[in-house]
Parts: sequence; structure tokens; C-alpha cells
Amino acid sequence: MLILLSASHKNSSFDVLEMLSVGGGETASHMVAKHDALTGAVIVATCNRFEAYLDLDEPYGVSPLPAVYAAIEAVSANTGVSEDMLRDTLTLLHGNGVAEHLFAVTSGLESVVVGEGEIAGQVRRALEQARAAGTTSPELERLFQRASQTSRGVKNRTGIGSAGRSLVRLALELAESRVSDWAEARVLLVGTGRYAGASLAALRDRGAENVRVYSPSGRALKFASSHGIEAVGVDDFAGEVARADVVVTCTLAEDHVIDADLILQGRVEVGVNARSIATASDTVSLCPADAAPEAPPQLIIDLGLPRNVAPNVVDVTGVELLDLETISIHAPLEELNATDEARELVGRAARKFSAVAEEQSLAPAVVALRTYIFELRDAEIARARSRGDSSEQTEQALRHLTGVLLHTPMVRARELARAGEQESYLTGLDALFGVQVELPAAASATDAAPTAAPAAS
Repeated sequence: MLILLSASHKNSSFDVLEMLSVGGGETASHMVAKHDALTGAVIVATCNRFEAYLDLDEPYGVSPLPAVYAAIEAVSANTGVSEDMLRDTLTLLHGNGVAEHLFAVTSGLESVVVGEGEIAGQVRRALEQARAAGTTSPELERLFQRASQTSRGVKNRTGIGSAGRSLVRLALELAESRVSDWAEARVLLVGTGRYAGASLAALRDRGAENVRVYSPSGRALKFASSHGIEAVGVDDFAGEVARADVVVTCTLAEDHVIDADLILQGRVEVGVNARSIATASDTVSLCPADAAPEAPPQLIIDLGLPRNVAPNVVDVTGVELLDLETISIHAPLEELNATDEARELVGRAARKFSAVAEEQSLAPAVVALRTYIFELRDAEIARARSRGDSSEQTEQALRHLTGVLLHTPMVRARELARAGEQESYLTGLDALFGVQVELPAAASATDAAPTAAPAAS
């Protein structure tokens, strides 16, 4: 049975999402260790969502709640978010609803900016991380691989891919009113990962030419060399922050890389007057009021989660902060709503995925029936031979009859499985043939409606 615990920009605050974003691989391992029947876990943690996809191996009809409670306990222990908060925040899905949700997420239909392209890569890397941690399962592998296929299909067959914009591009659009000329603006990019490449491309598309890069992990030189820009060393970082008209941060650092003290220190180093601040720092010696020019307006765009920039930077005069929470508030969702065609493609793919899973759910019962019938057939062939009838025609007739007898039960197995009536099939096998089968695991037959994670009793 597939289970999903989900928190996103739609049902959670960015403060909670920030806490949940740390240590996805460890969280998955702790989840699997917490409950024996949890055979797999994949964590998708991005700048606006935390989702745990779980594979529960329990007999048909067994409640998933004990596994859900164990998973919530593991998330709480690994992230510091209380279990009460998680139960109030997380949405629970199980069965067929899990596939449709992941397919929509991977296709960009559930993003802050509908249709954005980064999410497909983030979902793919989540699966890779789970593989490295040893927390995948065959069903989760099938789910995530099908999600990637669906995403490509939606992008190729609808206009959502070209219409969708990334968070980076939306942030720069929101910054238009603060930047009069991108070609003249001094820009500092903090981070060298995949998102940094997308950020640099978006900056250049808007005409930015004076861009430098700093890496908290020391990778600035390599990134700068491959992208034709200038690297900033750690000793010059504070000064470069102070000089920049626009700072874009997009690192995976778990601590703030920029705060008010750093900006004030940088202003002192480069000779900018830092006297006029709302909250003075105790650790920075400020320039005399007449010793340097006033600091020009500065825009800091924080695309990191956890946050790369401390909230107190707005206490420094001239500094404006544009973070993920602000960006999500201004996202033009109506303009970027997904087309009906994209939603239909996702729904169709989810139904196909679930149909295959449901058919497979009765596979043990079909195998048991075939084994039972084949044993009867072989016994009849042996009996015929013992009576002296060893003709090939008799054996062929018995084998043909076996195939005819099995055809309808196998067709009905697929039909009943798709309708969620596995129990009817199992009851019929027991009543007619005395064949008793316990299914090792079962998917919910109906699309599970979103619900809050259940509170502990």
C-alpha cells in the first residue's frame, strides 16, 4: 500500500517547511526503521514542500494508521517539529490518490509557479537519494519512474512547460521595480548548485552582465570558470555583499550565510556609511556619519530553504529582502493555472498506474487458483495413463480444457481488482474450491481523499 504524508506551501508555513527540509535521507531511514511493515520511503523536500512517500507491506484490510504514527514520530525526531504540529500540518493520502498527486507534483501542477520545470529534477534526485540510503522498494521505484514519464508527457503534449516560469524568473520579475537597469546592476550570486545555474541563466536573460559568485562550500572558482564570471573568496565576501545592488542566494547551507552583521561589516570594509540602521550591531564599528557616502538601496533575493538569509537584514537601512514566502504570495497563480489537458493527462496516467497495481494485488490469488487447477489436470493425466490411455489427444484435450476453465476467473480477477473488490474474489475461491489466500499487501481501491494526518489516540 502506498502512503503519502505531505506538507506544502498550500497547507503549511514556510517556517515549518524550513525545518522539515533538513536531512531527508536520514528521515527516510528512520521511518523505515520505526515500523517493520514499512518497506520503503522516499522523501521529496524542496523549497515549498515536504513529502514522504511510503510503501507499507501489510495484509489486505490492515489499517495503515500504526505505520503513519511511526512515520510521524520519525519525522519529528529527525527535524525537531513536534508530533502535534505534524498531525495538524501533514495531509495524508493512501492508495490511488498517491500516484495522481506525485504525477501532478512532478509535472509542475502543484508548484508555487504552476508549470515550473525544476521540480521534475528535484523528484528524480529524491529517488536517487533514497536509493543511496537503501530506502526504496519495487513499488516506489515504479511510482517515481512513472512520475518522470508522466512529467515528460505533460511537457511535450501541452503548453504548460513553456508557460510555466521558475521561482528564479518570478523573483526577478518581482524585482523589476527595484532594478532600473540590469546591465548596470552589480549582482552577487551565492551558491554553485543546479539552482545557481538556473539563476545565472535567468539573470543573463534579463541583461545582467556584472555578476560574481560566492560559494560557502568553496566551489566558486570552478563555477565561475565554467560560466565566465568572477569568483569571490571568503575574505572578500562581506565587502561584495555590501557592494552588490542585487544578491541572489540559492545554497543548501543549513545556516544563514548572510545576516545584518555581515552587511554592516562589509559596508565598513568598502567605505559605505552604515550609520543609519534600525538595529545597530554590537560587533561592528560603524563609520562616522560624514566619513562615507550613504549606502544605496539593496535587494536580497533568498531562494534557499533552509533560509540562506537571516530575517534581521531588513533592519539595515536600504536593504529589502525578497524570500520564498513573499514570492509565493505574489505568484500569479490565475495567470499560470495548468490547462485542463495537462490535468487530464495526469489523471489518465494515475488511473493506469493504479489499475496495474490493483491487478497485481490479486496475483497471489490467481497463482493459487492456477496451481490448484493445474494439479487437478496433472492428476487426471496421470490417472488416464494408469488406465492405459496415454494418447496425446487425451492430454491435449485436458490441457485445453484447463485453459478454457481458467480464462473467465483470470478476467474476473482483473475486473474485480480494478473495482477494489479483491475480497469478493478471495471469498469465491474459498467457497468454490477451498483455496485460501492471504494477500501480502493491497492498494486502496478508491482514490483516497486528502485528509489531515490522524491525531494520536
